[in-house]
Amino acid sequence: MSSKEQEVLDAIYQSLQTLNEERAADDQIEIGPDTCLFGEGSDLDSLSLVSVIVDLETLVTDKFGRTISLTDDKAMNHEPVPFTDVTALKNYILFLLEE
Repeated sequence: MSSKEQEVLDAIYQSLQTLNEERAADDQIEIGPDTCLFGEGSDLDSLSLVSVIVDLETLVTDKFGRTISLTDDKAMNHEPVPFTDVTALKNYILFLLEE
């Protein structure tokens, strides 16, 4: 894994950890590359997902000096959908940073 990939993954994990800090002890989400973010099998409700996305957009902008949007039409039409799991989101953010 490249250092850029690791930095993006770390930013995603940090956003999820921030969310966990706001949740009850018995409502923590497991954080890893296969963590489901949206849809069946996800422990995140829509408000929690939005919170993670906003936090992550800020982290990526601060870390890479490039503003990205994870909620535009491009994201919604991208295959695979960036919010299926952490790995898909990492790959989509890397795609955006390479544009």
